[in-house]
Amino acid sequence: MHCWTKLVPLLFLLSSTPFLAPNAVADEPEGTEGHAVRWSADHQDEFLGLYKHLHAHPELSNHEYETSERMAEELRKAGAEVTTKVGKLGVVGVLKNGTGPVVLIRTDMDALPVVEETGLPYASKVKAKDPAGREVGVMHACGHDMHMTCFIGTARWLADHKARWSGTVVLVAQPAEETVDGASALLKDGLYTRFPKPNYALALHCNSEGAAGTVLYKSGPLLAHSSSINVLFRGKGGHGAWPNKTIDPIVLSALAILDFQTIVSREVEPLQPAVLTVGSIHGGTKHNIIPDEVRLQLTIRSFREDVHQTLIDGIKRRAKGLAQAHRAPEPTVTIEQNVPATINDAGLTEKVAPLLGKGIGESNVKLTQPVMGGEDFSLYSEQNVPIFMFWLGTVPPEKIAEAKAKGINLPALHSALYAPAPDVSISTGIRAMSAAVIGLLPPKS
Repeated sequence: MHCWTKLVPLLFLLSSTPFLAPNAVADEPEGTEGHAVRWSADHQDEFLGLYKHLHAHPELSNHEYETSERMAEELRKAGAEVTTKVGKLGVVGVLKNGTGPVVLIRTDMDALPVVEETGLPYASKVKAKDPAGREVGVMHACGHDMHMTCFIGTARWLADHKARWSGTVVLVAQPAEETVDGASALLKDGLYTRFPKPNYALALHCNSEGAAGTVLYKSGPLLAHSSSINVLFRGKGGHGAWPNKTIDPIVLSALAILDFQTIVSREVEPLQPAVLTVGSIHGGTKHNIIPDEVRLQLTIRSFREDVHQTLIDGIKRRAKGLAQAHRAPEPTVTIEQNVPATINDAGLTEKVAPLLGKGIGESNVKLTQPVMGGEDFSLYSEQNVPIFMFWLGTVPPEKIAEAKAKGINLPALHSALYAPAPDVSISTGIRAMSAAVIGLLPPKS
């Protein structure tokens, strides 16, 4: 049952055969873990080629024009009925295979404004204009290229094994996850009305600390409620030599940044996770000029809605109070890029967790803890659709051991150095997701 588990160490040592020697599972019957490994090995070159292409050709959020075309092309090859331009650049493929429940699988497509430093032969050299018009490097530093490859691989697996399931699979390639406006655009454009409404929605996400060949999961909160907040402090500009004739918004902002930290330490219950980070400060033009205004950009994270509201109320109250104390005009606080916590449905988690073990071996399925990152996959829970996201390990175990021995951190998601181990990660992702989908659907009668 655990043939993949036993072979993983060998796979990492034999770089010339990253998936499996061709005859290793030749006699495994369809429906076993060994058969899934063999199928992955047979399609290794195709999926690895797709992954490298996607990695080398990343596109920023809401500009995934070529990527969405490629996803549509690959879904058509898998036999799906494909609709493009859903929510602007979204792609929806539908695989119908008789009567039964509807399972939605989602992948994200966008990349990040990061200059890649991995040194890989297929590293991205792409440059593009960001929303501010600046030229930036572009990289799949969050693993969305891996997500897409596993997504297409799962579609291909389902198409090749229609005798094993009955029902409908909705395959959603979503733009703009990094700017957290892609899922909302798809839903507003009728994802749950124009296409079969899912009984379950599934997704996977790369993990930059988990071992390749494993997946990690938990029931309940997995990712945090995330909001981006802008605070505009207004003052009265003037010469730096006569501060008494001004109202200094830089000093006001400095006091606010320190005061904001007391919201978590003094207003949030100590046992409740919460994060408040000021990520940028913009104000002033010269050493001796006090500006008229300063802008702060913050991110806040929590799991509970009441904690999130405490953070927002605290920011507004402190900003207003400090402005009054310093004779400044009332500041403006605005909220954008707001997504709720990603909470894995307990009932769905109970169903899927054993299925993941059937797909990749029980010993390769690990429990994990929630993290404070945010994800707009949470929005797919609209209309009471149960959702489940799991982490895909992407780091060779020897690299994990080396980093631990040296006391250093592995490159994190969004790092210019993040480089998943593609061969084993792709196979594991396809097998885990395929097993989950087939397990949620009845067999073909």
